Amino acid sequence: QVQLVESGGGLVQAGGSLRLSCTPSGRTFGGYTMGWFRQGPGKEREFVAAISWSGSRIFYSDSVKGRFAVSRDTAKNTVFLQLNSLKPEDTAVYYCAAAPSPYPPREAGPYNYWGQGTQVTVSS
Repeated sequence: QVQLVESGGGLVQAGGSLRLSCTPSGRTFGGYTMGWFRQGPGKEREFVAAISWSGSRIFYSDSVKGRFAVSRDTAKNTVFLQLNSLKPEDTAVYYCAAAPSPYPPREAGPYNYWGQGTQVTVSS
């Protein structure tokens, strides 16, 4: 069974940092774009960041640009999301996802593998 497993979430004060990890199991994702989405309380799921397999294409939402950084270690088959300068509005469940596309989609539709999510809570 193919799974994406996120880790690294937690409770942090505003201005703090967290590092999320996403590790697939059951298969490798060679050639896949890896994305991060989040869903805050009472909100729809929204795009956060995505990185192509080669790492040459990276996209961020405007709300996190300059504060978050996505990276991947293809040797370890792991993707990371560094969250800096966290704000209370960043509170959400963060999901990792994989899309069979060389060009990182910003929409959820092309992503056909999803993790269960990891909770990030930012206190003011």
